[in-house]
Amino acid sequence: MLGLARYAMNGRRQAIVASMLSGMVPLLNLISPAIVGLVMLRQGGTAAMQVAIWAVLPLLGWAWVGDLTPLILLLGVLPMAAVLRRTQSWQPALLVSLLVGAGSEVALRLRPGVLEQLQTQVGNFLAQSATDQPEISAELLQTTLISMFGVMHMMVAITCLILARWWQARLYNPGGFQAEFHALRLQPQVAGLLLLLFLLAGFGPTALAGWAMYFSLPLLIAGIAMVHGLVKVKGWSGMMLLGFYLLLMSPPIMQIVAVFALIDSFYDFRGRLKRRDDNEN
Repeated sequence: MLGLARYAMNGRRQAIVASMLSGMVPLLNLISPAIVGLVMLRQGGTAAMQVAIWAVLPLLGWAWVGDLTPLILLLGVLPMAAVLRRTQSWQPALLVSLLVGAGSEVALRLRPGVLEQLQTQVGNFLAQSATDQPEISAELLQTTLISMFGVMHMMVAITCLILARWWQARLYNPGGFQAEFHALRLQPQVAGLLLLLFLLAGFGPTALAGWAMYFSLPLLIAGIAMVHGLVKVKGWSGMMLLGFYLLLMSPPIMQIVAVFALIDSFYDFRGRLKRRDDNEN
C-alpha cells in the first residue's frame, strides 16, 4: 500500500487515478478516502478538493447501490485530515470524528430501505443463533444498529486517517508518525467532557441517547496510543502489543483501556515513567 501512496504523490493526475481506481474495487474502495486524506495532509485543501471531486464519483456509484460506507468515509476523512494538518494535533481530529458518527446516522436514516434490510438480516441472525436469549424489540434493535453503524464509520474513518498519516511519515518524515502517535494524550478538560457526555448518553434521558459509544471511542484511541507509548518507554517487546490487540477484541478490555486513557489525561503515565527512568539513569 505504501507503493500506492508513493504513486499518488507523484502528481495531481496520479492521485486522481489512484483514488478513482481504488474507489471502483470492493473493499479497496475503503483506501480511496485515505489517499485523499494523504493529499490533504501533504498538499492542503485546494489540492485535496481537486482530487476528491474525481474520487467521489465511484463512491457515489457504491452509495447508489446501497453501500454508503466509502462515501461517508471520504466525507469524514477530509475534514479530519484538514484539522490534523492545521493543528498538528490528534485530539481535535478525534473530536471531529464524532461528526462522522452523527453523519453516518443521518445517512442511514435517509436510506430507510438500507436500514430495513440491515435490520432484517441482523434480526434473522439473532433469531437463529440466540434461541435462549430474550427477544429484542424492533425499536431497540434499530436504535442499536444505527449507533453501531455510526461507531463503525467513526472507527474506520480514524483508521483511514492513521493510514494517511503513516503514509505521509514514511514518505516524508520517517519515524514522525510513531513519535506523534505515542504522544497522543487527551487534555483533562476534553477527557472530562467526553466522560460527562458518555454518562448523559448512557444513563440520562437526553437527546444524546445512543451516543455513548461515540464519546468513548476517542478515549479508546487515546488508550491505544498510551499503551504503544508505554511499550516504547519501557523498551518492551513488540509481542506485548500483539497480546494487547488480541485482548482488545474483548469489549470489557476496550472499556478498561478507555478508563485508563481517562486517568492518563490527568496523571500522564508515559511522562512520569520517562522522568523516573531518566532520573534512575
